[in-house]
Amino acid sequence: MSLHRLISIIMGVPDVAGTTEYYADFGLTREAGNWFTSQDGGRQLQLVSAPSRRLLEIRIGVDDADDLGSAASRLRRLGVRYRLTERELTAEEAVTGVRAVLEVAPRLVQPEVRPTPYNLPGHTDRAGRAPVLLRDASVRPRKLGHAVVATTDFDATTAFFRDGLGFKASDYIKGEGAFLRCSPEHHNLLVLAFPVVFLHHTSWQVDDVDEVGRGAFAMLEHHPERHVWGLGRHYAGSNFFWYLKDPSGTFSEYYADMDCIVDDQMWKPEVLEGARGLFSWGPPPPPSFLRPDDLAALMTGSHSAR
Repeated sequence: MSLHRLISIIMGVPDVAGTTEYYADFGLTREAGNWFTSQDGGRQLQLVSAPSRRLLEIRIGVDDADDLGSAASRLRRLGVRYRLTERELTAEEAVTGVRAVLEVAPRLVQPEVRPTPYNLPGHTDRAGRAPVLLRDASVRPRKLGHAVVATTDFDATTAFFRDGLGFKASDYIKGEGAFLRCSPEHHNLLVLAFPVVFLHHTSWQVDDVDEVGRGAFAMLEHHPERHVWGLGRHYAGSNFFWYLKDPSGTFSEYYADMDCIVDDQMWKPEVLEGARGLFSWGPPPPPSFLRPDDLAALMTGSHSAR
């Protein structure tokens, strides 16, 4: 596909200072301008001041200027205005106000991680104590995997990213969700139908399920109020997950073992209903995951940092 990776996002929050501390604890490295870097993805998250939590910008990698031209043609057919240069195409999604930037950029090549040895029935591949118990370094996310944006016009927002920019659809939640990808991973953007626009969560890749657990444990050790949902495994994407909550009310997810779609012809999107749209196993999602605690405040414009 012409789109090849999620480069970065800009996130608006009411409390930049408190949210900055949270993402430093989460394992991202802070740089100048309230930017945060991951191990492999580089500069991937910027926090800026905003009245409520919002996704302000999403930046996506393409291979060359021809890819920008193809996206421009698709946007013209949708009647979407854009700005085109030799290196970038910029367009705004009208419903959410998200600024989408396609940028000519190199593809991300991640260093190979040695698989954790597991003892399975009939396969005692590991001798001695599990080496994961000896890990003592802080968990640091490898890259930004996806962002989840809530929109008041599901069809229009989905069409902008899918039919305009060129994201591929991996799966749908019937009538309310579209899992879209701009890389081989199952999804890099999830569009959700809600009565108000906001940023639902961001998701960050770690090495394996043990890093999902270790990361969450460290985040909760002195701040149990950060817990939202986990440990579990999704059906859409198949990834392990654990969700936490930052001071703005936005959820952040550690994930590992996401489905990868290396051949579009070999993947058939499903329309998911009920629990399948949420998870395969794990504790049931709390009501606040489906209807965030600050939803009424977001709808009335009276939101403040939580």
